[in-house]
Amino acid sequence: MAGGALAYGRVVARALPTRGGRKCDAKVEPHSSSAQRDDTTTPTTHQDPPSNSLTMVRYAATDIESAKSARARGSYLRVSFKNTRETAQAINGWKLERALKYLENVQEKSEAVPMRRYAGSTGRCAQGKQFGVSKARWPVKSAKFLLDLLKNAEANADTKGLDTSNLVVKHIQVNQAPKQRRRTYRAHGRINPYMSNPCHIELILTENEEVVQKGPHVAEREVARLNSRQRGQRVREAITSA
Repeated sequence: MAGGALAYGRVVARALPTRGGRKCDAKVEPHSSSAQRDDTTTPTTHQDPPSNSLTMVRYAATDIESAKSARARGSYLRVSFKNTRETAQAINGWKLERALKYLENVQEKSEAVPMRRYAGSTGRCAQGKQFGVSKARWPVKSAKFLLDLLKNAEANADTKGLDTSNLVVKHIQVNQAPKQRRRTYRAHGRINPYMSNPCHIELILTENEEVVQKGPHVAEREVARLNSRQRGQRVREAITSA
């Protein structure tokens, strides 16, 4: 009999008569069911793990009504903070359709992103003339991340029943995330830091408000406050348009 079988049953030995003497035959009886268990032990009760509760996320823009807006955000995104900030500021206040098309053009390098704040060591580009700057770049990765977030917010607006063809980028903000540290090995046994600068992105889309035309008395008051140079420019524009 295998030695492992003794661990799973109770050995019962009985003597069997044989011609040459007595022979011992071992027989293994399996354990019975739970009837042989000790009933004095207290059964353990199973407790379900606590359900994951939804965590409310706070946006920087608190004066925008959530019922009439759609929101999206991304945290700890592995994309350059500086390039993403400049790309986000370029589309701030734009219509959604124009912003989506612009980010696609940036990926194709047919339109550039103006570099205003973080413009160090940035080369000059002719495509920056439409924004009135000389330094511009094509941050393809930043454009891809922002494009995905805009599409996510557009889907949220569609779920809420908002008019997706009349949406504008009301609020967009890029914040720095904790830097991630790596190392690179240099000559002569030196080790230099190899940091990455991730970021958090949040944006809010709202329906575009209708522009109310100003009354004639308001327009007259604005004209009255013009100086001589501005009045002369208005006269020249009226002459050339006629």
